[in-house]
Amino acid sequence: MELQFAGQATGTVEVADDIFSCAFNEPLIHQVVTAYLAGGRAGTAAQKNRAAVSGGGIKPWRQKGTGRARAGTIRSPLWRTGGVTFAAQPRSYQQKVNRKMYRGALRSILSELIRAERLYIVDSFSLDTPKTKDFIAKISPFNLGARVLIVTEMLEENLYLATRNLSFVDARDVSAIDPVALVNNDSILITVGALKQIEELLQ
Repeated sequence: MELQFAGQATGTVEVADDIFSCAFNEPLIHQVVTAYLAGGRAGTAAQKNRAAVSGGGIKPWRQKGTGRARAGTIRSPLWRTGGVTFAAQPRSYQQKVNRKMYRGALRSILSELIRAERLYIVDSFSLDTPKTKDFIAKISPFNLGARVLIVTEMLEENLYLATRNLSFVDARDVSAIDPVALVNNDSILITVGALKQIEELLQ
């Protein structure tokens, strides 16, 4: 695989073909990305059904002879302050995705990023100062898209501080990458060390 700087190849790096040359498996990627997003939902919405609201221990009035509609409890959903008919209850939106499927989806995504020339590999990426303008000056030579994901072996403090105020830049270390981050960004800038760590994780 080629090392790229400013859109130009400056060297090569050896990587495993079974990880970075996989076929594009769109159904698998869709399933894994959907499951990842679903797992991030809180699922804390809660309403009271007729069993949870207070009151209603006695029939409001007798069944016949009053001229009013029959009623058995003031907790009925038809009444004001009554229970909700189909009350939302706390639930988990988690979907099961086994390790083999998750790793397979990451392999497919990375392989497609390489084919689409959206993965930029550099020897190292660090900043001497935690300033956003210095980061912009350093990244300007790269021909990157509108949204950029930067992946390093370890997220340095200067890089974190310089990019945290930029909505179009996401800086992470290898342990924090996920399918959604890889899919949502236009370009991925990754160091050789981080690439080797990912290769070990996906073996």
